[in-house]
Amino acid sequence: MYSKPSSKPSSKLPSTLSSGISSPEAPVPLVIGTRGSPLALAQARQVAWRLFEALNGGAQHAQTGEEAPEGIVIAAIKTTGDLILDRALSEAGGKGLFTRELDAALLDGRTHLAVHSAKDLPTELPDGLVIAGCLPREDVRDAFISLRASSLADLPAGAVVGTASLRRQAQVLRLRPDLRITLLRGNVGTRLRRIEAGEIDATLLAMAGLNRLGLTHKAAGPIPVEAMLPAIGQGAIAIVTRAEDDAVRALVSAIADRPTGIALEAERAFLRVLDGSCRTPIAGYARVDGDRIDFSGLLLSEDGRETVAVTRAGSAADARALGEDAGREVLARAGPGLLPHRAGGKD
Repeated sequence: MYSKPSSKPSSKLPSTLSSGISSPEAPVPLVIGTRGSPLALAQARQVAWRLFEALNGGAQHAQTGEEAPEGIVIAAIKTTGDLILDRALSEAGGKGLFTRELDAALLDGRTHLAVHSAKDLPTELPDGLVIAGCLPREDVRDAFISLRASSLADLPAGAVVGTASLRRQAQVLRLRPDLRITLLRGNVGTRLRRIEAGEIDATLLAMAGLNRLGLTHKAAGPIPVEAMLPAIGQGAIAIVTRAEDDAVRALVSAIADRPTGIALEAERAFLRVLDGSCRTPIAGYARVDGDRIDFSGLLLSEDGRETVAVTRAGSAADARALGEDAGREVLARAGPGLLPHRAGGKD
């Protein structure tokens, strides 16, 4: 499904970006691939308008309704993960469920770039695709949502928390082993409606997603990172392109946020060493301040009873090596029960 440009595309987009970077001539129209959920479309529009501004001298333009800017088309592509709602991702095939169709559209030329929530990306992209850049990171924290309590600590014993995330499940049970966990899949609106219908007592969602949808008020409050470490890439919007597409990569580089890219490099390196997927409760968060990077990583058992935590600090220039080193420490300290797919020799 393709949305239409807000007006007739110009015959040519500028070849010099607002940053002063000289770019090969950009394709017209520029086609952005995305999932079709309200959050995914909001993120794609954010990328589209930033690209449009970069291509038009950095001028700020009003972002109206659901329109894409002139010369840019947003293509909503349904993924396998959007169709499977009756099982946890760990049982249905993992993170690739939300990216395979978008990858295919890029590789066969139907789209020029794809916009993703960075936390949905598998650790290895298909050959020929790269993360070309990220927008500035939003709030990385998880939001506590409930009509029965103002915080996780205030829920009564036996209360039901809905989530499809093993990471959230494990950290909730680590803090509150007296709570019950049930599967909760679907987009943000679907999950909020189930809370409002009283089907579950509480759920957790990314603060970033609520903020981007204008639903911040739905959260009882954010959970501090110190209490619940976020998913790898949480709060970041990643832009994937074809590796050899110099024109589009140059466009993306003009809007890419360097600190977010560095943080994501460290976090994904950590996850890659652990061979992480939706089948394993893994959390990690890197903070970049100038030339310094601080990283916290966590591996848990599904019931939250066993944990291996690690921290690292160093130069931002060594982000990947720092993340890999943290991952190797966790591997060395983890028992076979924490990484059963490794102990068994298969994923």
